[in-house]
Amino acid sequence: MVHHVFVIDLARCVGCRSCMEACKIENNTTEGIFWMDVLKMEDGEFPNVQRTFLPRPCMHCERPTCVPVCPVGARFKREDDGLVLTDFERCIGCRYCLLACPYGVGYFNWKKPVENQYYDWESDGVNELGTGNVKESTRGVLPPHKNPDLHRNYQGVNVAGGSHFMGTAEKCTWCVQRRAKDQSPACVNICPMFVLNFGDIDDPNSKVSQLLTERPHFRLL
Repeated sequence: MVHHVFVIDLARCVGCRSCMEACKIENNTTEGIFWMDVLKMEDGEFPNVQRTFLPRPCMHCERPTCVPVCPVGARFKREDDGLVLTDFERCIGCRYCLLACPYGVGYFNWKKPVENQYYDWESDGVNELGTGNVKESTRGVLPPHKNPDLHRNYQGVNVAGGSHFMGTAEKCTWCVQRRAKDQSPACVNICPMFVLNFGDIDDPNSKVSQLLTERPHFRLL
């Protein structure tokens, strides 16, 4: 089994939060839910203040504490690639996984997301300059800005989060739908400063292995 990891170059992160935007677009996450977050830390006093940013995806731990606490087996670790995922059809919303996570990466859907909700211009009274009334459109179809790759099962399990059901827990999946195509997570692809590096740590020729060999580093917790 390959051992994929994130290596995050904190010296390069400027806090642009492009990774957060890419994650929301790729994974259709709802309002207030950020599978990728960027934490901000400040040290010193004005005018000598140093600001540091820490991108924080899910760690997909080797021994994830969120897995054994789930009473129904909805949170599990895949054997073939080590991804820690949630079966949304089994989740009962107890939120034990959120409490067990030392990194605070879990979220809970308190409200019912409206997956086909977006806003459109009314055809009547709209002039060529685009002014007019805006209305809510719920047409029973997937909006054009939603990612259709999430609305299918992977290895027979609903783990991509497409519908984001109310009453279920969710978190970063390392873009499981992209991993199925052997692609890197969306946050890695979008980062303009090359802060996020993703690869097989067991491959000595991979960029993540080379970075860990060449640079001082630490592991969270």
